[in-house]
Amino acid sequence: MWLTRGLPAWLLLPLALLFALAVALRRQAYRRGWARVARLSVPVVVVGNITAGGSGKTPLVLHLAQELARLGWQPGIVSRGYGGSFTGVEPVTPDSDPRRIGDEPLLLARRAGCPVFVGRDRVAAARALLEAHPECKLLIADDGLQHLRLARDIEIVVMDERGLGNGWPLPAGPLREPAARIAEADALVLNGEAVPPSPVRPKKKFRMRLAGERFHLLRDPRQACDAAQLRGKRLHAVAGIGDPSRFFRQLESLGLEFAAHAFPDHHDFRPAELVFADADALLMTEKDAVKCQAIAPPETWVLPVAAQLDGEFTRWIVEKLDGRPPA
Repeated sequence: MWLTRGLPAWLLLPLALLFALAVALRRQAYRRGWARVARLSVPVVVVGNITAGGSGKTPLVLHLAQELARLGWQPGIVSRGYGGSFTGVEPVTPDSDPRRIGDEPLLLARRAGCPVFVGRDRVAAARALLEAHPECKLLIADDGLQHLRLARDIEIVVMDERGLGNGWPLPAGPLREPAARIAEADALVLNGEAVPPSPVRPKKKFRMRLAGERFHLLRDPRQACDAAQLRGKRLHAVAGIGDPSRFFRQLESLGLEFAAHAFPDHHDFRPAELVFADADALLMTEKDAVKCQAIAPPETWVLPVAAQLDGEFTRWIVEKLDGRPPA
């Protein structure tokens, strides 16, 4: 529905206009000082998007955390914990329950190698993280673009191939904020073959691709294989991410043939949804895998992906953090 301006979108347009008005009024409240902004003792990098649904934010956050840690910044990550049942603020460990704290924070905690805290109030989560980990020199806010109470030093917007859909606000379209918001951010990161929406001109533009070729067995990550070892098998693939077709296209690029099964973003899988009578093996994303350890069939293979960006991106981030004008 969000890709076209069909009848359902038109019927929801009055609600969308009210939503857009509320967004504009809220933003004005922060701009004029009517609503208070909380500034932390360390720099804050916000990664987000202006559309609903995943666009590649979490792989970019992971990339940022690893690169900045390599350069000695000792980052921490705060996330909303979408889909989790927790209340308040919680630290995330590699053994946390994904149904309690959300799938993306758990994935970050397992791979980022830095502290991760979740909280719907990102300011409270950030303060709790810094109190528990005073060694952290920087915070990365995953999906924090609209959390305006948290002051930020760098804003990064991520966009994938779906672009802005039909260009209308929620719920008639996918927009959380107007397209012009992209030009206000410090940078736009284009995931895959995404193109900037016309006539918006971002201050800085980078391109990102998600790369992954090696699978590992869900129940024993020490066992790995490449696509060649899966060819010829009867494969089924499931994806409960923002754009399931992105995962399926990646599998096709590896030369695999499979039956595709798309689910909503952050889907809470049931065992019956992962069992296929004619399957020799099941393929899934790493984000889905963190929720399916106990319920997936034994022959379930996971494809981790990593964000790849030009080295200029990291240099630009560090220059911004150091207070020098970017090259």
